[in-house]
Amino acid sequence: MGKIMLKYLLLGIALACHAAPASADEKSPKRYTIEQLMDSDTIGGLSWSPDDTKLIFTSNRTGIANIYEMPSGGGAATPLTNSVKETVRAIGYFPNDERILFSSDQGGNELAHIYVREREGTTHDVTPGAKHVARFVEWAQDGKSFFVQTNERDPRFFDLYEIQADGYAKTLLFENDKAYQVRAVSPDRRYVGLSRIVDNATKHCYVYDRTAAKLIQLTVEGKPVACEPQTFSDKGAQLFYTTDDGGEFAFLVRQDLATGKRVTVFKPDWDVEGADLSRDGRTLIVSVNEDARSRPYLFDAATFKPLHLADPMPGASSGLLLANHSKKALVSASNGATPGDILLLDLATGERMPLLNARAPGVAPDDLIAGEVVRFKSYDGVTVPGILYVPKGAKKGDALPAVIHVHGGPGDESRIGYRPLQQYLANHGYVVFEINNRGSSGSGRTFYHLDDRKHGDADLDDVVAAKRMLIDTGLVDSAKVVIQGQSYGGYMTLAGLAFRPDAFAAGVDIYGVSNWPRLLANTPSWWEDLRRLLFTEVGDPEKDAEYLRKISPVFHATNIKKPLLVLQGANDPRVLPVESEDIVAKVKANGVPVDYVVFPDEGHGFRKKANQIVAYRKILEFLDTHVKGAPARTAAAETTTVSPLGDFPIGQ
Repeated sequence: MGKIMLKYLLLGIALACHAAPASADEKSPKRYTIEQLMDSDTIGGLSWSPDDTKLIFTSNRTGIANIYEMPSGGGAATPLTNSVKETVRAIGYFPNDERILFSSDQGGNELAHIYVREREGTTHDVTPGAKHVARFVEWAQDGKSFFVQTNERDPRFFDLYEIQADGYAKTLLFENDKAYQVRAVSPDRRYVGLSRIVDNATKHCYVYDRTAAKLIQLTVEGKPVACEPQTFSDKGAQLFYTTDDGGEFAFLVRQDLATGKRVTVFKPDWDVEGADLSRDGRTLIVSVNEDARSRPYLFDAATFKPLHLADPMPGASSGLLLANHSKKALVSASNGATPGDILLLDLATGERMPLLNARAPGVAPDDLIAGEVVRFKSYDGVTVPGILYVPKGAKKGDALPAVIHVHGGPGDESRIGYRPLQQYLANHGYVVFEINNRGSSGSGRTFYHLDDRKHGDADLDDVVAAKRMLIDTGLVDSAKVVIQGQSYGGYMTLAGLAFRPDAFAAGVDIYGVSNWPRLLANTPSWWEDLRRLLFTEVGDPEKDAEYLRKISPVFHATNIKKPLLVLQGANDPRVLPVESEDIVAKVKANGVPVDYVVFPDEGHGFRKKANQIVAYRKILEFLDTHVKGAPARTAAAETTTVSPLGDFPIGQ
C-alpha cells in the first residue's frame, strides 16, 4: 500500500488563460542566486510509523537526499542515513516495527537495490548482486513480508520475489518471460497483477493465478487500450485497475476475478493516475491528473461513495497519505511558486497544521511565480497546452528573452510544481513556457498519438508555434526565444537547431538524444518493455534505419548555426555520453559557440544539489551571454552558503 502517495505531490494545475502582465506600479522582485533558490527542500518518501507516532521522509536539503525521522505531531527531525555520495530514497517503515526499507543506486546508474535499516542503525542490501535492478512492489497485507521485482535471473525480465520480514528469506513467486511489469499482489498471495506494453498504443492488464498456474487477460486483445493494475481489495479476489478502454482518459474500475464482473469506480473528465487502499482497507484513495495538477479523492472502499475531502490547495498540485489508524493524513501541495510543504490534516475537522517547511530561507514567496496553464492554437489548429511563467513586473513592450522548455519522454507531461531552474530564469527576466506539445500525456489519447512517427517535425512545429504565441503577448523579443529541454526535450532542442535553424536564438540540450539509430539499438537491458513502445512510436533501428537517420540531429549538424549548451551525466544508461560528445564535436566544427559540461557522478537526471547548482548557473550564464548579450560573469559573481547538515525549518 501507499504507492500513489508522495510521488504525485509536486505536480499541478493552473488557469487556462494567459498570465496577465504586471501593472505599472508593480515592483520588480528581488534577484536571487541559484544557491538561494536551491536552498529549498524536496520532500518525499513519507511514511507513518506502525503506531502513527513518528514519520520518516526523504529530504535533499543538505544537497544529498537522505532519510529523516520526526514526531508525527511536529518537532525536530533526526537524520537516519548520512550518505554524502549516493541518493537515498525512503520506501517506508516496516508495518509492524520501526525498521525501514529504502532504495539507492550508484552515481545515477539506475542499478537500484533495496536496503533495510535496522532499528539500531545498521543497513544491509536484501537484494544483493552486481548488475541487476531491484524494484519495490508493495508490502503483504499481513506485514510479514514484502514483494520486490528484480532482473537478476534474466536482465530483460523482472521476476517477482517475496522477502520475509523476519530473516529476509527470498522466494520466487512469478517467473517473468514476456517483460510484464508486476504491479500488485493479492493479500493471500494467490494473484499477481501485471501489465505489459504491446506497443505505444496498447498496454494490457493481466492477473496471474499462482494456484491454477494460469494467466488471465483482463483487457480485450486487438483493441488499443492503456491499462494498469493498482491494488487488490482486502477480500483478495478483486482487482482495482485503471483503463481507458480505448477512449480518451483513464478511469478506475474494480473487477471480480471469480465472476469476471467489472464495475466502474470513478470516471472523471481527466486521467485517474493512481489508486490505493488505506491500511484497514476501508478507504480508497484516488489521484487524478486534472489539467497538469494532481488532486486526491477519497471513497468508501465498499460502496464507492465519495468521502468529503476539500481540495488541499485550489490551483495547486497536491497529494495525500493516510495514517495507519487515526483519522489523520499528511498533505503536500505546490502551486509552482512554493515547494511542497507538508501539513498534518485532521480528516474529521479539516484542521491543518504545518509540519515541514520546504521553502528556501530568505526567498520571499511573493517574488516567485505560480505557473499558469495556458493554451494556444498551433500551426494546424490543434490546441496545445503548457505552463507559463511571466517575470514579476513584466509589461508589454519590455522585449524580454524567453525560454521554451520541452519535457522528456516522448510522452511525458510538464506539471505545475516548484522547479528552481524555471524560477531562476524567470527571476532573472526570462519568460518561461513549459510546452506540452502534441504527443504529451495528460490531454487524452488522441493528442498523445499526434506525434507518432512524426518526431522532430509535427511536435517541433508546436514549439515554433509557441514562439509566435509568446511574441503575441507583447512581452517577448522575437529575436530572443530559446529552445531548451531534457532527455527527449534535449532531442527536441537539437532538432530545433538542426531542422528549424532560424527559429530559435540558442539551444540548451540537457542529456538529449542526437542519434536515434544508436540510442534505440543500445537501450538498457531492463528496457525490454519500453523498447517495444519506442520502436512503434519512434522507429525500429533495423526496419526504419533511413527514417531514423533523417530525424537524428547528429546527421544534420551542419545546419546548426546558433549557440548550443550541452549538459550530460557520465553514468547515464539511457542517453549515453557519446550522444552528447558527437553533437558537440560536429557543431564545434561549424564554428558555432558550444559549451559542454559533464557531471562524472550523475546519470539520467541530475540528483545532487551541488551539480544542479552548477548546471542551472551555467544555463543562465550561457543565455545571458548569447541571448541577452550580457558579458560573461565570473563564477564568484554568485556564491552563497547552502544550509549545513540538519538545518531543517520544522514548523512555521
